[in-house]
Amino acid sequence: MATLSPFHTIGSHCLNLGANELSKSAITSCVCKSKVGQSLQRIDVGRKLLPGEVVHNVAQSPRWSLDLRCFAAARVSVEQTEESVTKTSQVDELQKQSTYLFRTETGGQVKVFVCKRSVKYVVDIEVSSLLLSSDDSQLKLSGGLYRSNHDIINQIIETPFIARSSSELALELEFEAKEVPCYLSFLLKASSGASSRGSEIKSHRKSSFCVPIGLDQGYPAPLGLSFSTDGSMNFAVYSRNAESLVLCLYDDNASEKPALELDLDPYVNRTGNIWHASIEGAWTFVSYGYRCKGNRDTFHAEHVLLDPYAKIIGSSIPNHHESGLLPKHLGRLCKEPAFDWSGDLSPNIPLEQLLVYRLNVMQFTKDKSSKLPADVAGTFSGVTEKVQHLKDLGINAVLLEPILTFSEQKGPYFPCHFFSPANLYGPSNGSVSAINSMKGMVKNLHANGIEVFLEVVFTHTAEGGALQGLDDLSYYHKNSVEDLEARNALNCNYPVVQQFILDSLRHWVTEFHIDGFCFINASCLLRGVHGEHLSRPPLVEAIAFEPVLSMTKIIADCWDPYDKMPKEIRFPHWKKWAEMNTKFCSDIRNFLRGQGALSSLATRLCGSGDIFSDGRGPAFSFNFIARNFGLPLVDLVSYSNAELASEVSWNCGEEGPTINTAVLERRLKQIRNFLFVLYISLGIPVLNMGDECGHSSSGSPSCGSRKHLDWNTMTTGFGIQTTKFISFLISLRKSRSDLLQKRNFLKEENIEWHGSNRSPPGWEDPSCKFLAMRLKADKAEGQLSSEASQLKGDLFIAFNAADRAETIILPPPPEGMAWRQLVDTALPYPGFFSTDGKPICEQMMGLVAYKMKSRSCILFEACTDGS
Repeated sequence: MATLSPFHTIGSHCLNLGANELSKSAITSCVCKSKVGQSLQRIDVGRKLLPGEVVHNVAQSPRWSLDLRCFAAARVSVEQTEESVTKTSQVDELQKQSTYLFRTETGGQVKVFVCKRSVKYVVDIEVSSLLLSSDDSQLKLSGGLYRSNHDIINQIIETPFIARSSSELALELEFEAKEVPCYLSFLLKASSGASSRGSEIKSHRKSSFCVPIGLDQGYPAPLGLSFSTDGSMNFAVYSRNAESLVLCLYDDNASEKPALELDLDPYVNRTGNIWHASIEGAWTFVSYGYRCKGNRDTFHAEHVLLDPYAKIIGSSIPNHHESGLLPKHLGRLCKEPAFDWSGDLSPNIPLEQLLVYRLNVMQFTKDKSSKLPADVAGTFSGVTEKVQHLKDLGINAVLLEPILTFSEQKGPYFPCHFFSPANLYGPSNGSVSAINSMKGMVKNLHANGIEVFLEVVFTHTAEGGALQGLDDLSYYHKNSVEDLEARNALNCNYPVVQQFILDSLRHWVTEFHIDGFCFINASCLLRGVHGEHLSRPPLVEAIAFEPVLSMTKIIADCWDPYDKMPKEIRFPHWKKWAEMNTKFCSDIRNFLRGQGALSSLATRLCGSGDIFSDGRGPAFSFNFIARNFGLPLVDLVSYSNAELASEVSWNCGEEGPTINTAVLERRLKQIRNFLFVLYISLGIPVLNMGDECGHSSSGSPSCGSRKHLDWNTMTTGFGIQTTKFISFLISLRKSRSDLLQKRNFLKEENIEWHGSNRSPPGWEDPSCKFLAMRLKADKAEGQLSSEASQLKGDLFIAFNAADRAETIILPPPPEGMAWRQLVDTALPYPGFFSTDGKPICEQMMGLVAYKMKSRSCILFEACTDGS
């Protein structure tokens, strides 16, 4: 926008700037300050002055109209020098005062005091050390009021200053409350008797002076919406490249247009790259957003944007989809709801002892079979209602699929916002109910000894996400990485984006008591500002050492929602970052279908030393067989057509549903095998929602094909068997934590490997499908622990992925002990596992031979005779 040029003549014209209706109002009065006693004398504007008064008479002049765009673009150098509350017994009590100090282009100073008296706003302007051209020069204020280009107040102000001393002039203006909030933009006009035109005096920036009325300059921190002790609301948002910013305020959630728009002045309402302003809390506005103006290739001034730091999100504006615009949400003008966290304590479970259950909040209880009320099913409260199921399994941590506000078209892995849970997870689909419901869920899970982790996506946003449009050149990768440009890829290691991500994580920990985070598409966190790969990315390092996050679990998951394929990458960790182990998933799937190498199986069983022996250990490996994308567990053994080649699945002889008994038995064994390997391997087992009851996606690997969990399947024969088996395996891990829940790798002397007929394993021989291992209890460790732990014996575990049976010879048990069979996945229910252990009688020469069926796993534990 243009600004007033030097010696610009104010003409009797008015430009129509597109406002629907220009409100007309007049100055209530002008108060002139006299020198003696600083008393105030009220002088009506335009009346004839009495003889002897200190100012020259100003004849009633025509109501000149100004080009108000000049005021709306005021480039003012301003310093808010103080803000105070004045206590006085005067009738018009000063409630609040803000002071602004300007320099003029001729060297003088302009000080402006803005305060509220009763229901009116008072602006007191003092000019000092101003050199005028002649002794008979008179100084006038020439200005007007504005809010924004869409909300201009057609009030033109022409009034003289009163001399307080030989070097100081002053005047005072009053405005009705209905005229604010707004900005007063003005110039100083010096005139003499010889010339009625005079000359204009601007700020040292060659622009008009600009002062907010009814709103304050505000503060650049904290970002987002915050509330002061006096009830005022402060708005702060980052945008480095915007030329101007408009604060849009709505008084009705159903309205498509804001009730009030305020252009934030770049010299009053900007500190560095932060735009800020504050308004009184007495207004009836209910929601807010921003419009950014600047380069048309980057900014779209017609779009109202969501504050990326908003804590409470309102519903999208009605008819917004029909208008063809992107979905739009607004921030709510209210404080976060209070919540009683008294008595809440995080279980703070050691990393190696975690037993994780991944679930989708909506799909977990939305189905009618959950038998929950309609307003509870599919919400955070629904998870709370099903906590007993998690306890029955033995779970002590839940990993929630993304619950942040997301794109309804593309799903939860395409977030729109990073500081609020999606409204649809609240009992009434409201933002406040979602927040309270989530906090209640976390508190309840903590009370039951269960930690809560969130899957988060910080590498990209959905179209129309909260950061888009504010400053894309800062927030997003642009024209630097072609494969990322179309993905709305966040520039994560750019300083302001890095700070934004850290602020979001801190918010979830402090406000929602979240215990850990799993970072989806984590490989993109390693991209530099220009798309280059970083060996030491600042964001990943900052998360590892952030003080508030120090007690949380942080997990990198390199799966990319765009590619649908996991990425193998060396992730920097500083001994803090754990990882979702995709190699565990692929290697175990491959071995159990009869195509993997024994060396790969052994590596995964022992904690994936090829990945985690770099200073971490097996506890940093989060192992999984199936997850929310790809095939669920029951489908892994039921489908294997050409389109599913990347799933490394095997249908066990027939594709899809079947009544073939042999195929069904083979599938049942394979499911048991998968679960068995998952829970006896070193690392953190992650069970996917529904795998305990045969939840299926009918062979579709798409995340969107997942159905709501059918709770009726929990009571089927398969559901009962599998749930009990998982519960048994979890109990076994806990009871044998000395061997199965280790933070460090097993010592070489604590493990023995055997191939077929007790021969050495054929590690790289593709024809070898059998592997056995003996895990030896550490006697030295047992002596330091309880008496019961001293009685723990060795474990003997074997895996047969061949189509033929294998006769194995168990090694001699420790002295005074005998082998007991705990698991044989080939046996029918209920005999395929035993909590007490089935005694195995010794045969000739003290050795025990055991016939192991095809495609099965077995587990023996050495126990004392009386145990």
